[in-house]
Amino acid sequence: MSKDKKTVNSEFDNVLAQQKKAAKKEAFKQSIPLYLMLIPGLLYLVANNYLPMFGIAIAFKRVNFAQGIFKSPWVGFSNFEYLFKTKDAYIMIRNTLAYNAFWIVFDMCIAIFIALCMNEIAKRKIAKLIQPIICFPSMVSAVILSFLVYAFLSSTYGYLNATVYADNPVNWYAQAQYWPFILTLVHIWQNSGQSSIIYMASIGGIDKSIYESARIDGASKFQQIRYITLPLLKPMITLMLLLSIGRIFNSDFGLFYQVPLGSGLLYETTQTIDTYVYRALLVNNNISMSSAASVFQAIIGFVLVLFSNALVKRINPENSLF
Repeated sequence: MSKDKKTVNSEFDNVLAQQKKAAKKEAFKQSIPLYLMLIPGLLYLVANNYLPMFGIAIAFKRVNFAQGIFKSPWVGFSNFEYLFKTKDAYIMIRNTLAYNAFWIVFDMCIAIFIALCMNEIAKRKIAKLIQPIICFPSMVSAVILSFLVYAFLSSTYGYLNATVYADNPVNWYAQAQYWPFILTLVHIWQNSGQSSIIYMASIGGIDKSIYESARIDGASKFQQIRYITLPLLKPMITLMLLLSIGRIFNSDFGLFYQVPLGSGLLYETTQTIDTYVYRALLVNNNISMSSAASVFQAIIGFVLVLFSNALVKRINPENSLF
């Protein structure tokens, strides 16, 4: 009897296994179109993010194009020294960190504010009209952006010197103290609209019945934002903050190089790691040094993300990345 029972159980297990196998095959067949749609994105990810990682070796070599990358001599960490031994090291690292640290907080606050305002617009047609307008600046290239800024700041034909400072024109491209404010305004104008889309999408995913219950209880708009919207946005805010911290040692090259028109008089407030590396590459024609700078930025960014994520995980594990 016991043998018959074991045989029946074994056959039953086999049938279940075959059914699960058939179900997996059927699910795979149904998912084939989705996998095909995934292929272009994966190819782009591999080509753009993973294949270039083999170039990290360049940062530790003195590349000689006659010998080739693999046969070029190893030089250890000497390519990294130029970032810290140059007289501009303090200026470019200070500017890169200061701008990014301020912009991370400021961008997040403005993007959330725009998303909250857009969410409160009752007429959807007006909202759909405003969204493309606020997102348009993010599609403007750095070259066009530099001409737009020049149209305002030109010492001869600029709008500001022709109107506001007509009696005492200002040579904006020769005075570095103005550029932290100019670059911040241009950066916010260009990026805040695009950043707000993510928060708009998150707000749109909040259950509307929560707001209805709050309104029934007599909660005002401000109270709904304070006690419902912002707490429910906290995971997205944390995610965006962690991703931004990972790029705190990188700068918008187009903004810092094109908009100031490469003026040497402005280096005190416009020189960043990226622009310095580019200028050093033009002068020295040494790709090993520029590669070392990129590796330095990537490693520091990675360490900062790990540290920030560990801090968030310690405070609130639910909002951490991993």
